[in-house]
Amino acid sequence: MKHDLKITVLLVLFFVLAQIVGLALINHKLISEKAGVKVVGYEETVLGELPRMSGEAVLLYVVVGVAIGTVIVLLIIRLRKVSLWRAWFFIAVFLAISLALGVILKYHVALLLALILALLKLFKPNVFIHNLTEVLMYAGISFFIVGLFKDRVLWIALLLVLVSVYDFIAVFKSKHMVRMARFQTKSRVFAGLFIPYTTGKDAPREQGVSAMPMRLIRGVQSPKRIKTRRVVQRKNAILGGGDVAFPLIFTGVVMHWLANKFVRAGVATEVARSMAFYQSLIITLTTTIALTFLFVFAKKDKFYPAMPFITMGCFAGFVIITLL
Repeated sequence: MKHDLKITVLLVLFFVLAQIVGLALINHKLISEKAGVKVVGYEETVLGELPRMSGEAVLLYVVVGVAIGTVIVLLIIRLRKVSLWRAWFFIAVFLAISLALGVILKYHVALLLALILALLKLFKPNVFIHNLTEVLMYAGISFFIVGLFKDRVLWIALLLVLVSVYDFIAVFKSKHMVRMARFQTKSRVFAGLFIPYTTGKDAPREQGVSAMPMRLIRGVQSPKRIKTRRVVQRKNAILGGGDVAFPLIFTGVVMHWLANKFVRAGVATEVARSMAFYQSLIITLTTTIALTFLFVFAKKDKFYPAMPFITMGCFAGFVIITLL
């Protein structure tokens, strides 16, 4: 197992929380009204109206965005500009949380709370604040991108395949994903779920001394008690932001597709929205199982690309939904 059991459970629970919160926010806006008629889909966010784009255009938009973001981070790492990384990250956190909170709050309130949470994340970080804001961030990012993809399942599936291939190459071949993760951890500003913890074991105080030496005491051999000390190791359980956001985006697009499917079948829009939400949770279940499988069978102190496993979980869930 890659991490201790309780840490693994906690990390998986944060992943599930991010998926459910994101889906709930997307579902909250899934039905809009046009000319007095309720329709599936939304176009407005706290940052303005979403642009209308074709499926291939959205795919290109996301791929180019990921590529540009990766190049910028690698350049910051090469120049060792931690302050620049923190400033860029602050802006990203503020915008993403604004998108999430804008779904359920008035826009000026959402922007104010997002600013406060972004400041806390950078200047008063702890495990709770970090992961809470991460959950909101990926909910906001997914809300934005699902609004662009709408119900185009084929295009989001293709995106998952491309991201999985990229993740495999970035971890095992070029290894720049590993460098990015280490840089972010050292800068104390990590884009993803993050749980620091310690492990320890008893070890002899003096190196090279047997744990059970023998000595003569009045002609009788007896074991000598060796004093031990606790060796503490600091470790980090992490899950990259893409590993949280991409399955949520896929599930959100499938939920959009399901709602349209139910409406075309004659189901009332509000009922269709509820049915789509609960059926889409099947994908959340299968992706969680896939991620847990990775954590359980992965080796300690080794980096793994999570997206290939998560993508298989997404596709498995979609197949189950289509068979219902």
